[in-house]
Formats: sequence, structure tokens, C-alpha cells
Amino acid sequence: MLTLNRIKMKNLLLKNAPLFFSSLLIFMLHLPFVFANIKPVAIYEAAKTNDRITAVVSPASENDLSMVYSNLELNKMGLSEQAFNYALKGYDYLKERGKIINDGIISIVDFTKPSSQKRLFIIDLKHCKTLFNTYVAHGQGSGEAFASKFSNIPESYQSSLGFYITSDTYIGKNGYSMRLNGIEAGINDKADERAIVLHGAPYVCENFIKARGYIGRSWGCPAVPENMNRPIIETIKNGTCLFIYSENKNYLTHSKILNS
Repeated sequence: MLTLNRIKMKNLLLKNAPLFFSSLLIFMLHLPFVFANIKPVAIYEAAKTNDRITAVVSPASENDLSMVYSNLELNKMGLSEQAFNYALKGYDYLKERGKIINDGIISIVDFTKPSSQKRLFIIDLKHCKTLFNTYVAHGQGSGEAFASKFSNIPESYQSSLGFYITSDTYIGKNGYSMRLNGIEAGINDKADERAIVLHGAPYVCENFIKARGYIGRSWGCPAVPENMNRPIIETIKNGTCLFIYSENKNYLTHSKILNS
């Protein structure tokens, strides 16, 4: 009886074998498509997440940095559009050549404005934010309310235009300060020799403006308000781009960066 049952079982298996193998074959053939349907969904979700992060973290892509000016309404804050466009051109030039270590931030000093206006703009390009907008001094030899004369010569007490790369910090006679590397030959490359640094100064304040109509002047350094000194330096130190602009024809003609 047991032998008869085994024979019946064997016959049943043999009879259903083609159906089993057909089903197995169909399953194996569909297996890649099953995983293919799963995997792209995961990739798509990741891409969507990155796009969302990009939209929030970096609304201004590298190809869309020109939109930062209008998005942040920098014109209403007093920044010349020409100054901003030149700053971006130099920023791109320096970034392509590996000069900028921290490419997320750009600082622009707009000397087309009087010193009674907040003419220092520090912008977070990746997050599309204005981090600082405050007063900044020019050199005694450059003028009173407006900076109109510029020099790279030691003891001139004039400001130097052009592109700088921010460097390290130190404690000096003006307190917490930051060195600046002038990278335009013949225009600002003697910044280190001239001790042109960013520091705080008591004469960069609104009380000084009320008394004289303009802030005090430095010996050529871009001095900022004392209470803003440390947070500004901590934000832009060690390898960010600083651009000091004026509608000075000599500079605009001879800057290799702007004319590249």
C-alpha cells in the first residue's frame, strides 16, 4: 500500500513538473524587473530630497549667482549692481584657479558710496543670504566722505582697490584683526607690506557720522565697527573673496582679473 502511494506521488510530481519549472522560470525572468522597480524609486526619492536640499540650502546655483542681487534686493540696500557683477566675475576667475578656499561667501566694499552709508556687504552665496551690511572705513589719503584716490604705495595712507583673499587672524594694536592677501599685481599686492588688514575701530560708528557727516578714516585698512569686528572676521577669515570696488578708470582698465 505504501509503495502504491509513493508511485502515485511520483506520478503527480512528474505530471506537475512542467508547470512548476514554468512558474519558476517566469519568476526568475521577472526578478530583475522587480528590483529595477524598487531601486529607481529609492534613487528618485534621494534625488528629490537632494533637490529639496538644494532649493533650500543653495537656491542660487553656480549658473544662477547673478540672481542673488535681485533676490536679496541688494539695490535697495545700496550695493551698486556694477560692483556686484564685477565681484562675481572676479570670484569666478579666482575660484577656477583654486585661489578661494571657502567659496561660499563673498565680501564687497562699494566705494562708490560715501562712508556715511553702510557699504560693506558680506553675502552667503550658497544660502542666498546677506550676512552683514555695515560701515567700513577708507584711508585718510583717499578722501573725506568719499574715497576717490587709491594707491598700492607704502605710507600713502590710501585704500587699495581690487580682489583680496582673506587670511589668518592675530591680536594687534587694533585688537582682533585679519590679514588680507592682495592678489592684483601693482594694484594691491603690497597689502602685507603696508599692513593692510581688516580690524575694528572706534571711529567707525554712527556717532562719528552725526558729528562730522562721515566716519573716521584709517591708514588704508578697511576698518569696521568695533562691535562687528569679531563676528565679521570669524565669518570671512581663511580663504574667502573680498572685493573693494570703485568706478576708478585706472583700476578698471588695468585689472587683469576684470579684463580677463
